[in-house]
Amino acid sequence: MARTTTPVCEFGHGAAAFDLPGVDGRRHTLDSARGSNGLLVMFLCNHCPFVKAVLDRIVRDTAELAGHGIGSIAIMANDPSDYPEDSWENMVRIARERAFPFPYVLDRDQSVARAYGAVCTPDFFGFDADLTLQYRGRLDASGMQPAAADANRELFEAMCLVARTGRGPERQMPSIGCSIKWRDG
Repeated sequence: MARTTTPVCEFGHGAAAFDLPGVDGRRHTLDSARGSNGLLVMFLCNHCPFVKAVLDRIVRDTAELAGHGIGSIAIMANDPSDYPEDSWENMVRIARERAFPFPYVLDRDQSVARAYGAVCTPDFFGFDADLTLQYRGRLDASGMQPAAADANRELFEAMCLVARTGRGPERQMPSIGCSIKWRDG
């Protein structure tokens, strides 16, 4: 596990288009995932202890964000050859067990992760209604263990601000997680 932090938010950077297969048997695109007030693109995987520590909170927050007009999608871009827990079958299982309120899709060739500049899991990209980047930060103060129950819901609050004003907070703390498992070559 290589621990990595995300770069600073590039405000106004446009969302990259995608068309990826979901564990629900459908294809998902930028347009199908977005909400009326924005979109949260998350790079997740099944094996990462940082993701495991916050997965319940991600499910909670994305379900609530839908009520604010923020769509969400989770992209798994890791190469599962060395991490069998990240296999398609396990993606399907995890999404079902956790009742994901968002599409969970596979970026098999990793082109979408590269287009977004994803570096770790979890890596969060919050876009406004015009699909320009307004948030590139952490979910909350969690690391490999969940933060305290009363921890500030940084991502949730940032995306609520985006939904209301179209603008993310100026101060954002980087996300921390396991590095993306890139394919050789």
